[in-house]
Amino acid sequence: MPPSPLTRRVQILEEKVESLERLPARIEALELQILQFRQEVRVELSATREGLRGKFRAEIQGLETRLHALIAEGDAETRRDMRVLHEEVIARIATIGEGGRSA
Repeated sequence: MPPSPLTRRVQILEEKVESLERLPARIEALELQILQFRQEVRVELSATREGLRGKFRAEIQGLETRLHALIAEGDAETRRDMRVLHEEVIARIATIGEGGRSA
């Protein structure tokens, strides 16, 4: 003979209550996993940040070195051009002075 509807309903309720009684332990386990995950992510992000900082510092130092070299190169070129122009001016002044003496 099949169980009465009331007996079946009580069985269903008991199964649901048992399932709900296991829920806090499952939630605690999930909470622990989340906390562990957060800690792992925090550690990995810190390591990644430090790695990127090191790379950026190296890159910036390389750029600074290259920039200083370009500035020094430009200065040297400007000084050479200034010397050439100065010599040309001196030569023109001398030419003008020679022309004034012969007149």
